[in-house]
Amino acid sequence: MLREITIGQYYPVDSVLHRMDPRTKLFGTMIFIISLFIAKNLWAYLLATAFLACVVRLSNVPFRFIVRGLKAVFILLLISVSFNLFLTTGEPVVQLGFLKITREGIQMAAFMALRLVYLVIGSSVMTLTTTPNELTDGLEKGLGFLRIVKVPVHEISMMMSIALRFIPILVEETDKIMKAQMARGADFESGNLIQKAKSMVPLLVPLFISAFRRATDLAMAMEARCYRGGDGRTKMKPLKYAGRDQAAYAFLLLYLAVMIGIRFALKR
Repeated sequence: MLREITIGQYYPVDSVLHRMDPRTKLFGTMIFIISLFIAKNLWAYLLATAFLACVVRLSNVPFRFIVRGLKAVFILLLISVSFNLFLTTGEPVVQLGFLKITREGIQMAAFMALRLVYLVIGSSVMTLTTTPNELTDGLEKGLGFLRIVKVPVHEISMMMSIALRFIPILVEETDKIMKAQMARGADFESGNLIQKAKSMVPLLVPLFISAFRRATDLAMAMEARCYRGGDGRTKMKPLKYAGRDQAAYAFLLLYLAVMIGIRFALKR
């Protein structure tokens, strides 16, 4: 399951999304997330589905590879659906002892499941089509206005980019440690919840040691290259908007406007 995490990975293919400016993709991801929280009915989720399908198609990333990341959030998805299914008040449909499933609960659970699935897929598409360097430059440029209030934009962007970049590295490291421990007789599957938690100790200790060692090596490498922050630094590949980025901005704003229109039109 650890290898199924796709957030933070980059999938190198040639596509329209790969060639887009990272600021456009960050803005598009933000608009898509906002639209998911605006959506409150079936028509809105159908529009979000069509939008996400178009984005996945334009990315040229295999759909199987994108949805692999859903396995990592299956438990969270199950808990969210269960809470909405059994704890939402409304018209009863099924009575299971003291547990009651309502019509409103079924609808809320379905919408919540779709929202979580779409959040994972949308975020994965953004990282799969954007290199860590592009992501750092896009965040720094996009949040540049915060320099007015003395916010260290470059440092924040660098930290976020490094954190995303370390996700697949730590996942791979965890997988190696688990296989090494299992070869020595460790059992991570059997037993109750407390026993499983205890069995994770031999895994977490070397993982933390490895993570701190990697962080130290990275800090030494940056210091050896005279890294002193973003002041006075220039870009080897400056970000420039192209015609496709302007068209994407217009399409994103139109999508958000239609989503808001559906939300308020069907309220009446």
